[in-house]
This record gives sequence, structure tokens and C-alpha cells, in this order.
Amino acid sequence: MEALRQRILSHPYYDKALYWFKTISITGLAQIIVQGVGFVTGILIIRLLPTQEYALYTLANTMLGTMTVLADGGISSGVMAQGGKVWQDREKLGVVLATGLDLRRKFAVGSLIVSTPILFYLLLHHGASWMTSILIVMSLIPAFYAAISDSLLEMVPKLNQSIFPLQKNQVGVGIGRLVLTGLTLFVFPWTFVAIWASGIPRIYGNIQLRKIAYGFTDRQQLDPVIRKEILSMVRRILPGSIYYCLSGQIALWLISILGNTTSVAQLGALGRFAMLLTLLNVWVGTLIIPRFARLSEKKKVLLERFFQIFILLFFVLLIIVALVYLFSDSILWILGKNYIGLQNELILSIIGSCIGLLAGVAFSLFTSRGWVINPVFSIFLSLLSIVVGALIFNMSSLQGVLLYNIYLSFFQLLINGGYCLYKIKTTI
Repeated sequence: MEALRQRILSHPYYDKALYWFKTISITGLAQIIVQGVGFVTGILIIRLLPTQEYALYTLANTMLGTMTVLADGGISSGVMAQGGKVWQDREKLGVVLATGLDLRRKFAVGSLIVSTPILFYLLLHHGASWMTSILIVMSLIPAFYAAISDSLLEMVPKLNQSIFPLQKNQVGVGIGRLVLTGLTLFVFPWTFVAIWASGIPRIYGNIQLRKIAYGFTDRQQLDPVIRKEILSMVRRILPGSIYYCLSGQIALWLISILGNTTSVAQLGALGRFAMLLTLLNVWVGTLIIPRFARLSEKKKVLLERFFQIFILLFFVLLIIVALVYLFSDSILWILGKNYIGLQNELILSIIGSCIGLLAGVAFSLFTSRGWVINPVFSIFLSLLSIVVGALIFNMSSLQGVLLYNIYLSFFQLLINGGYCLYKIKTTI
């Protein structure tokens, strides 16, 4: 027995395996807590908000995501690509971060100008008063303020693989959100209160995240050369980002215009279970993407890592879909009586989310290397798929919209995965 133990300890892969076990365990435990708290918070919101209010909450949260994507426009990909080259140099990494944050703030203004009128229209279209609409829009400001810098600040500890402080901060934000939500919604079951309860802890978390990030960098002035490099990537990614703002949530946009308020609430409630996939997405974004960005330009290594990532994710997602199928009745019971009987819709929703996750991972892999697909090519193919799908599926029913979402996600997976493989194959 002792001899076997010594053989294991002296194995050349032992230290590497132990490192990965510890890293994944720490990340996994923290993310289980974060996602568990987030899931409980989401269920609490679903149960405490009336159907009408939850429909408005779904629209506002979706628009917050759109605003964040527009405020990024490819900046985070540019910062990751530039940061991956200088991550060991405090001064140069600080320059990259400062330049990225400055660009983000400027893009955020344009995002607000574009998104706010659209959100007002959708809220009024679904029965919100002018006063309610104003309160909802104002309540998005704290979360949006934090969101425009969160993803950039997180890249610094991720590139340095300092995972524990990052996870600790996320746990604190999640618990704060749960506590505020529980304290407020029991008395004030309104959409804008639920959004405020989510946004305020994110501001606190953003302050803490700055402290973590600046532990690895020096505060620096902007660099016009880095700015030019990032903007070069933005010019190639921004058209696609604008398109994905429309297509990424096209199921919700279509049903909010062609369907009714109840369908909007149902779509939003079913999407809450896709939050469970966030745990997997965070693992990939924290442990896999930064390492992929740091790999040397060797075709064999890149190709091997690509297939390892996707084969592993495929089987994990297959298990998730099977579990949701087996326990669909229990899952719907958690959502409450307003959502009983949506077993088929639940399965379709989780399948679409799983395929969308794979497409997003493929996108993150190639952008982390500084590769950008020609937006004219990708948008043309995607628009073609949207038009064809709109002719095939019933856009006024919840089930039809969910099938449409699966179809679009699969098409996007083919585009992103195919392009990533193409770029790896053409690597010297």
C-alpha cells in the first residue's frame, strides 16, 4: 500500500492533477453557493411577483443584458487578447485595463441612448404606466453601472488564476441580493423593487472587485496604441454584437410583441432554470478560456484543447437535459402554480440554453485568441437562418418560439464552432 502511495506521489502528472483538483474544487464550491443563492433568489422573485409584474421584470432584465452587450461591443475580447500577452507585467496589464475601462464608459452612454426608448415601449405595450416604466428604468442604473466594468475587472484575477478572492466576492454579492430581495418583495411586490434589490449588492461587489484587480496591476494612464488595438477588434466585433443583441433574445422579443403578457412571464420563468448552466459557464470562463488565450501558437495543442473542451461539455449538458426531463414535474412545482403543465416547454427551454452555451463557448475561445469572424459573413448567414426559421415556426405560441430558439442556437453553434476550427487549422 505504501509502495502504491509513493508511486502515485512520484508520478509526473500528480502535481498537475492535484492542482486542477484543488482549483476546480474551490471554484466549484463557490459557484455552487453563488448559483444556488441566485437560483433561490430567482424562485423567490417568481413566486412573490404577480404574473404581470414578473413579465415586466423579465423584459427589464433582458434589456439590461442587451445594454451590457452594447456597452461592451467587443471591448472585453480586446482586453482579454491584449491582457493575455502581458498578464505577468503589472504596469502593462494596468495600461490595458485602464484603456478598456475608459472605452467601456463611453460605449455605455451610447447603449443607454439606444436601449432606453425600446424598453419604455415594451413596458408600456405590456400595461405598465408611465410612472412604473420610469421607476423600472431608473432601477436598472446600479446594475448597469456595475456591469460595464465587472467583466473587465474580473479578467485580471482570471488571467493570474487568483480564483478564491473572485469567488468570495461573488458569494457576498449573491447573499446580499438574496437578503435584500427577501426583505423587500414580501412588502413591496413590484418589479422596480426587485431590480433595486439586485443592483445595490452589485455596486458593493464592483467596489471590492476593483480592489482585487488593482492588487495585480498598477493604476496607469491610457495608451493610444492599446486603445487602437482594442478598437480594431471592436470594429470587427461590434456589428456582430449589435446583431446578437437582437438575435440572442429574439424569442423574448417576438413573444413580447406577438404574444401576450402571460407568455412573456412563462418564458422568463422557464429561463430561470437555465441559470443552473451559469455554474458550468463560469467554470469555463474562469478556468478554461483564460488558459486557452495563453496557449502558444501550436496547431496540435490548440486542436487538442478544443476537442477536449467540447467533448466534456457535450456529455455534461446531455446529463443536465436528462435530469430536467426526469424531474420536470418537480421543477415546475418549484416555480409555482402559474407555471404547472409546461413540461414540454421546460425541456425545449433547457435544450436551447445548452446549445446556446456551446455556441457561446466557441465564440469565447476564438475571440480570446484575438480571432474575429467577418461580421458580414456571420450576420448574413444568421439573418438567413432567422428569416427561414420565422417561416417555419409559429411565433405567437410559447412552444413555437422555444423551437425557434433551439434552431437558431444550433445554427450559431455551427458558425462559431466551424470558424474556431478553421482558425486553428490555419495556425502555423
